[in-house]
Amino acid sequence: MPGINKTAVPDYALHVLEVLERGGFEAWIVGGWVRDALLGNAAHDVDITSNAHWQESEQLLLNAGVTVHRTGIEHGTLTAVVAGHPIEITTYRVEGTYSDSRHPDSVEFVSSVTEDLARRDLTINAMAYHPVRGLLDPYGGAEDLAQGIIRAVGDPYKRFSEDALRVLRAVRFACRLGFTVEKNTHDALVACAPELAHVARERVGAELDGIIATGRLALAMRSEREVLLAAIPDLAPMVGFEQRSPYHCYDVWDHTVHVVEATEELSGGVASRRLRWAALLHDVGKPKTFTVDDRGQGHFFGHPSTGAEMSEAILRSLALPLSLIRPCVDLVRFHDRPVKATRHSVLRMLSDLDGRSPGEAVPLAFETLVLKRADALSKAPEYRGYAVEVDKIERMLRKVLSENAPYRVQDLAISGRDVLQQFGGRPGPWVGATLDACLREVVHGRLENTREALLTWLAYSGSPHR
Repeated sequence: MPGINKTAVPDYALHVLEVLERGGFEAWIVGGWVRDALLGNAAHDVDITSNAHWQESEQLLLNAGVTVHRTGIEHGTLTAVVAGHPIEITTYRVEGTYSDSRHPDSVEFVSSVTEDLARRDLTINAMAYHPVRGLLDPYGGAEDLAQGIIRAVGDPYKRFSEDALRVLRAVRFACRLGFTVEKNTHDALVACAPELAHVARERVGAELDGIIATGRLALAMRSEREVLLAAIPDLAPMVGFEQRSPYHCYDVWDHTVHVVEATEELSGGVASRRLRWAALLHDVGKPKTFTVDDRGQGHFFGHPSTGAEMSEAILRSLALPLSLIRPCVDLVRFHDRPVKATRHSVLRMLSDLDGRSPGEAVPLAFETLVLKRADALSKAPEYRGYAVEVDKIERMLRKVLSENAPYRVQDLAISGRDVLQQFGGRPGPWVGATLDACLREVVHGRLENTREALLTWLAYSGSPHR
């Protein structure tokens, strides 16, 4: 693996190093910048560690005209802002016990950068760099980067017992980089994963969202299943749950792994977060809705609706944003809904999606079809042909959109004012309900979307909502 070109170090980071070293202290760039620079992807965010105590660093930086914020002085951390770039500066330290499996009970400032690096989680994150002194790599992080290996620093059980969130962090790095977790590290991940139950759910959610964002969730589902199940216990019943159906050749978990993988492939690796989450959760309701008929065949009646409810509860518990939750839940709810390659069927899908997520119907419709196609390709071979039918549905979707076909109330050739003129009376919810009834007739193909046709229909049918 090639080394780091010292010209890659940003000027604002060099300035901070120079200020600290002119003051008589030692300083190094550490963490993610070093890792990414070795991979040829040097980032803008730079962290620095130094043997200067935070008070000494603060005074030197202020004297040099640098803005400084006390962002974590209990742990020896300041944030300097140079040319608009924040740089974290932390005193060399080691950490005490972690009684809450998340935060150190105490920190002790030390004089050796090697001691500081020893407290870090993974070898690939435990390297330091200086543009003059070069790379400091006491734990073999550069070699692990070259070999594509995720390895804990020192005793992996100790590392992950200290901070249970590191379990998910290790999986996130494995997925982000496409690396393999070294066996002892993997065993420690499995052993320590149950401690995630003691970590704040929003922190778990943030790490899971990071894993999802890598586009390599299937890798984690295959190699680090126990970790994911500890993070989202509601997924556990899917493992080994045989579907007892001619449509399926995998249990619910393995089917889901294939759907997750197919979703990435069908999306060209740029699937949205909500689609990636929906691929993971689309069949979470199956174990709860399983029944067996007289022939011994399994069924999952109502599993999309149950899955949608479960998905919402899971995502809310992880403190993920509503802007993600609502459309993700819609994708789960609609993934198994029958849709035909006809104008009326596609318009009904768009209309129903818009009713649940106003303004999101078009992108959700396309994502629903991606999920349907991935679902079909992950069934028994003789039933994968439905993916071709989904292609036909997508062509019809593109056709109705190109024609500006109506699927929303605002697409109708009449408005609430027309309804009031037709029937008189005061504005109220009945006006919207009447327009909804008109839209339903148009979407189902029973009524043309023209002003004349709609007003004629209203004249004969009246408004039962008034």
